[in-house]
This record gives sequence, C-alpha cells and structure tokens, in this order.
Amino acid sequence: MTSRLLMIEDDTRLAQMVTEYLGQSGFEVTHAGHGEAGLEQLPMVQPELVILDLMMPGIDGLEVCRRIRALPGDLARTPVLMLTAKGDPMDRIIGLELGADDYLPKPFEPRELLARIRAVLRRRGDPGGAATTRSTPVLRFGSLEIDRDARTVQVAGQTCELTSYQFDLLVAMAERAGRVLTRDQIMEAVRGRELEAFDRSIDVHIGRIRNAIEADSKDPKRILTVRGVGYVFAKQQD
Repeated sequence: MTSRLLMIEDDTRLAQMVTEYLGQSGFEVTHAGHGEAGLEQLPMVQPELVILDLMMPGIDGLEVCRRIRALPGDLARTPVLMLTAKGDPMDRIIGLELGADDYLPKPFEPRELLARIRAVLRRRGDPGGAATTRSTPVLRFGSLEIDRDARTVQVAGQTCELTSYQFDLLVAMAERAGRVLTRDQIMEAVRGRELEAFDRSIDVHIGRIRNAIEADSKDPKRILTVRGVGYVFAKQQD
C-alpha cells in the first residue's frame, strides 16, 4: 500500500530529489513550497506523515508545526519529521516541544530520511511499518488508561493529546512500570533513532507527556525522575 507524505520545503531541487527517492520505496510525496501552501494541502492530501523544513520564507517550520497541532480531529495528530539546517540544539528542542515527532539535520543522506520515516510510521502502526500485537491492549493505572490498539490515552475519561512518538514513549515506560529506565533504555525500547550525546529530546518529550497526564506536571506522580539515572513509571497510581 502506498503511503502519502507531504513535504513542505522551499528548496525545489531538494524536494524533487526526495520525491524521486522516496517514490522508489513506495511513498507518494506531495510537495508544497512554503508553509501556507503546506497548510492548505494538508487536509486535501491527508498524509501519513509531514516532512517539514524549519527555515522557510513567510511562516517558518515551527509556526507550521504549531498550527498543525492546533487543527481539529486527526489532522492535529499527523506525525511531523522536521528538517533543520541549523546546528543549534535549541531549534530541535523547540520543535519537539511544539509536537514534532523527530528531526533530521541538513545535509542528510536520503537513506537516513527513509529510515526515520519508516521508524515513525512503524511506531504509529501506519502503512510502511509493522504494528505489534499484544494479548492485553489496554493498560490501566488508577484513572490512567492507555489503549495500545486505538492509540489513545485517557485520564478519568478525558482524552490526553500526545504525538505518535510521545505515545510510544509512554507505552514503553508503562509496560516496564516499576523499573528504573535510563534514557538510552527508553530510546531502545521504542526502536527510534540512536540517542546523540547530550541529547535532551527524551526530557522534552517526557515533559510534554507529564503536561498531558499528570494533575500537576511540576509534582509528577506517574512518571518520576530518578536523579542521575533516568525515569520510572509508577506502578501504583491514583
């Protein structure tokens, strides 16, 4: 089955190269040359994933990502892979805070882009990835309910908004409730990209998850920090 992708990128030559390369791997890529055009194309294309350039004329990739996450319904949960030409890690952190699922610095190898796209889709369970099956699809911890098949999270019956990657991080920790996990172990559990030295992306994502599922994200009761080690997902919760 062909997976639809939307690439929002002002570099026409790069977009053409990526479109041709990904087309050989079964992806149908629609190209938008700037942010406004990409937002207009999104509801028409209904892509499985958006490849989003950070630096563009007009509205930049951060603003586009912010607007995508503010859209109604399923469009707001469309996975976003952000491309950045900047070396400043703060741009990556801001992108992740806004809801991007992954990022890839320019210049990049097309094979790495393909691998990251497949990893995001695999975590989401969309075409291009292999979803895993489990005997117990729903995890419950007090008022917190995680439905692995429906890919939804609720606290006291209220739906929590998480990106695809954040959902998988939450599931990885919940399946290992009570175990202290290092950042490397969490990354390995979701089978995503390798953790770079001093990479704060896990901390950013966990902060977002806490905002969604904790009564008070500054005094978390579900995802606890183990100083100098990592995190632990509490077995006993209200």
